[in-house]
Amino acid sequence: MRRRLIHSTLAAVLVVIAVFLVSLVIVETRTITSSAQQNVKSEAIRLASFVDGRLIGGEPVNPDILAQQSGTKRYARIEIPGRAPIEIGDRPGDGAIEASATGERGETVTVEAPRSIITREVGRSLLINGGVAVIAVVAAVLLAVRQGNRLAAPLTDLAETAERLGSGDPRPRHRRYGVPELDRVADVLDASAERIARMLTAERRLAADASHQLRTPLTALSMRLEEISATDDPATVKEEANIALAQVERLTDVVERLLTNSRDPRTGSAIVFDLDEVVKQQMAEWRSAYRSAGRALVSSGKQGLTAVGTPGAVAQVLAALIENSLMHGGGTVALRTRVTGNQAVIEVTDEGPGVPSELGARIFERAISGRNSTGIGLAVARDLAEADGGRLEMLQQHPPVFALFLSRVAGQRPEDRPTIR
Repeated sequence: MRRRLIHSTLAAVLVVIAVFLVSLVIVETRTITSSAQQNVKSEAIRLASFVDGRLIGGEPVNPDILAQQSGTKRYARIEIPGRAPIEIGDRPGDGAIEASATGERGETVTVEAPRSIITREVGRSLLINGGVAVIAVVAAVLLAVRQGNRLAAPLTDLAETAERLGSGDPRPRHRRYGVPELDRVADVLDASAERIARMLTAERRLAADASHQLRTPLTALSMRLEEISATDDPATVKEEANIALAQVERLTDVVERLLTNSRDPRTGSAIVFDLDEVVKQQMAEWRSAYRSAGRALVSSGKQGLTAVGTPGAVAQVLAALIENSLMHGGGTVALRTRVTGNQAVIEVTDEGPGVPSELGARIFERAISGRNSTGIGLAVARDLAEADGGRLEMLQQHPPVFALFLSRVAGQRPEDRPTIR
């Protein structure tokens, strides 16, 4: 696209310059020719007036006097009745510019100038206009390159954003480029990212609730079917079948409730993963944004930790906290990893003013924010943490300290986790 924009801009500029130069050359050639003709005519009239004055005063008229009077040194022929013609200057060749004037005593003055003066002036005009055209072409190329970079770089960035959405990373980037059309595309992508984040959260809630709510009725239904398969008594088979049908109806009701009213999850499918890798990935992703804002992003604490959860969800929770500190916090943002009991903890803190006292623990409620919130939000971040069996807490308001608690033991129940007060 950049090359195509440069070529199209350069082609348009060249066409305009070519048309302009041709028109300008035609106009200037006519102007220079007319001016040269006028100069020769003025010279003839001036010499005729001079000869008239000499003749009226009875003064001599000869080539030396006329040569001194002709400051331009052009060729002139003076014909005075009753006298031999007088010529001054060198006569140009064929195609010269010629003009004549007649005096009061009947004398005729004819002045000729070489056409080379017109060619010389036209050539100088062409040289000047050609220089201006070259400058215009260079300026057009530079402008096209700048404009191409301005348009191509945002398009590349938008393509990367779309690729991230397609790969399952729904975090909006909130980048704008100063081009209304591109900013509109960025707005749509950010809105889509937020919708995808909400959809993923709803799906995770539905999956967690389905796992919890459907396990018991499915187990009971399985037991009834086993009893039916193990007996040969038709009465028992009919009785167990009726009970199984009732359980199927209850199971249908559960599914309908899950589809219409998904509650907060407490457990989710998770794996044992390297916590350091997720922290490093988030540090690498956000360091440039903090550097652009003139702030620092650092990490410290215990290394080599493993945790139970979904790496992608944990990354999104950390991204929400880091972005929240970037948008609303101040100073250096620090990520600290530590161990408490059988849990791995990641703390995110900054040197900003902290959470307003009127919000307190309500900061995690939906539609609650000290400012216009962006990203996936603390409420959704807490949902993601809880979907993996973790917990997101605010340990301190001033300065703000948010902590993500993750189990280090697979299968740990929420009620077995220590409470942080």
